[in-house]
Amino acid sequence: MHNIVKNLLNIENNIKLHLDEHNINNYPKIIAVSKTFKIEKILPLIDYGHLDFGENKVQEALEKWSEIKKKNSKINLHMIGKLQTNKVKFAVQLFDYIHSVDSKKLAKKIAVEQDKINKKIKIFLQVNIGDEDQKSGVNKNELTELVSYCKALDLDCVGLMCIPPLSINPEGYFEEMKKLNKNLGFNELSMGMSSDFLIAAKNLSTYVRVGSGIFGQRS
Repeated sequence: MHNIVKNLLNIENNIKLHLDEHNINNYPKIIAVSKTFKIEKILPLIDYGHLDFGENKVQEALEKWSEIKKKNSKINLHMIGKLQTNKVKFAVQLFDYIHSVDSKKLAKKIAVEQDKINKKIKIFLQVNIGDEDQKSGVNKNELTELVSYCKALDLDCVGLMCIPPLSINPEGYFEEMKKLNKNLGFNELSMGMSSDFLIAAKNLSTYVRVGSGIFGQRS
């Protein structure tokens, strides 16, 4: 068995053990964050049958995944980086999930482009949960308005996403996201990365985004 597959299975096992301790039996899906890694490095996971992969640049994703997606329609590709409106047309064609919708302008553009090709993308709304000036995401106080706007556009909004502040214990932020998500009636929640996915899973994240924990450090 390839080391990368072993890493994935190890993470799955750690999540299961952690959640069993807290009597939680809803295990999150693991998005293998493959950004910057060449397709040769990712192939062992594809061959193993893993289905969820994350990229944060549209151009890189197009070059890496276009042919593979044609051959394997079961693969779910997740756009987890900031999405520029001028790249939405290409993102909608390739991706199945967009985790970083944080404005009406972006939501509207996605609605227009997906209607053109009769495709429904699953959308996460990115919340700036730590109120950080340098970080993308909708302010908590404007979240309800953005949700209503997306529903009016008939977007398939499935849940919220966040990236909590670095070097602070994320537990409180994840707990707040869990409450926001529940209050809005969403079923999916995207939070947690290689450093904090166990805490995110405990707070009922349904998707965790793990890159270096699976593929190793980026060069």
